Parts: sequence; structure tokens; C-alpha cells
Amino acid sequence: MTALDVLLAGALPVLAWRALATDDLHEAVVFFIALGLVAALAWARLDAPDIALVEAAVGAGVTGSLFVTTLRARGLRPPASPAPRRARIALAVLTIASALGIGAALAALPAEPPGLGELVRASLPETGVQHTVTAVLLNVRGYDTLLEMAVLVAAVLAVLARAPSPSARPAARPAAPDDDPARPLIAVLARLLVPGIILVAGYLLWRGAFAPGGAFQAAAVLAGGGILAILAGRRAPDPHARAVRRGLVFGPGAFVLIAAVPLIAGRHVLEYPEGWAKVLIVAVEVALTFSIALTLVLFFPASGEKGT
Repeated sequence: MTALDVLLAGALPVLAWRALATDDLHEAVVFFIALGLVAALAWARLDAPDIALVEAAVGAGVTGSLFVTTLRARGLRPPASPAPRRARIALAVLTIASALGIGAALAALPAEPPGLGELVRASLPETGVQHTVTAVLLNVRGYDTLLEMAVLVAAVLAVLARAPSPSARPAARPAAPDDDPARPLIAVLARLLVPGIILVAGYLLWRGAFAPGGAFQAAAVLAGGGILAILAGRRAPDPHARAVRRGLVFGPGAFVLIAAVPLIAGRHVLEYPEGWAKVLIVAVEVALTFSIALTLVLFFPASGEKGT
């Protein structure tokens, strides 16, 4: 354990506590974003680059921008009076008890947990890809990933349900007001960064077949570029547009179709034909990247709309 590991281990609970304890909502958002960035570094130190990338892009970037936009659009302010003293004491006791319980559970773990890593690595030739995480997500435990996409579809339905109809919606306006002093800087950053972000997303998608990366990581980065473009003044996607809705169902629809095709040949769901596993997994990842990125981008303008 290095000094950096000690610093990260100490910073995580402090930032989490400050994000929850402060009465200033804007300050809480800043601490939340800082917590996400430090957590991403911690995951990287734990040799989990896949999780670190998603934490930085979604946990700190996309979610943080949602909070900032919501506070600005709705003019939210902290409550006039803090929580009662008894409630704060009860919360502190509950937090300490939870921390002790988690610590006891970790201490009870065997020094060398058996895990399934060796079994997964031994089965890699049959999965069609060379990276263990991709093999687990889209082959060994494909049902889990398919259910995760179902959750995203449900979230999209919630966005569509709260979005005003085209006839009731006011004229579209940029996410940042025209008199925002940061607007010119954001526009310059968008012109410089968005093309590179698209290339990085494509690289992560390709890399996922044999190294950390893949659809979820690529989509998170791509969504970050889309949100940056919206902040720079680009028109946000209209959730009522037919092309947008088709894009939302493109990924889950392709996944369900590829999962069900083996039934025609008398195989099981998600049982890829021999020799076709890699091709089909790459096709699923390409489709999922587009739909996941579009889903995340749709959350951003939805948070700034007035009245629901």
C-alpha cells in the first residue's frame, strides 16, 4: 500500500460525508463530483479500469452535470433549517454500524478467495472474445446484461413520460443562457474535444474484445461528448422524434434478436453458434453503444425542463 492508496482511502469517506452533511446544495454537488473522480482513481488502483472509466464518465461527469443543470434550471435552495439533532445522531449511529458491519464482513473473507477467474479464463476460447469482462457480460452472464438493458429501457420510458409533447413544449433553448460568460469557452472546448471523444469511444468499443473497454465504457464517453455539445449550444435530441425513438430501441432490439435467433436452430437463448460468437458479440456491442449513449444524453436536457 502506497501513500496514494492511503490518501484515497481517507478522502473517499470524507468527501462522501461532506456531500451528505452540507446544507448548501451547490456545495453538495461539488463534493459529489469530487467523490466520483476520487472513486475512479481508487478503482484504477484496484486494477479495475473498466469500472474506473464508467465512474469518471457517468458517476462524476454525466450525473454531476445533471445535478448542476437541475439546480440552475429549478433554482433549488437548501432548506431553511437543518435536520433535527436526534435525526443527525441516529444517522451517524446507523452509518457507523453499517461501516462496522461491512468491515467485519471483509475481515471474515478468506485470504485467497476461490473466485471464478480461472474458470472464466479457461473458457475464453469458447466465448468468442479474449477479454474476461466482455466474455462474462455478453456470453457467460448474458442474461444479466440483457436485464440491465431492460432497466435502461424503463428509464427511457420515464424520460419520455415526463417530456412535454411537441405542441406544449416551448421553443428549444440552449442548455446555457446566451449571457453565460462560460458559453464561449464551452463552445471552443466542444469544437476541440468532441471529435477526439468520438474517436476515443470507437477505440474503447474495438478494444473491449481483448482488453478493458466495450459498449458501456464507449457509450459513457460518447454521451459525455454529446452533453458537451449541448452545453455549447447544440440542439438536444427530441425524445418525441421518430429517429430518436428508433435509436433508443436499436440496441436492446438487436440484443434481443441476436439472443433469440439460436432458438431457430434448436439451441438455447444466447447460445451463440460455434464460430459466430465474436461477430455476434461485436454486433451487439456496436448497437448497445449507440443506444446507451443516446439514453444518457436524453437524461441531460430532461433535467432542465420546467414543470412536470
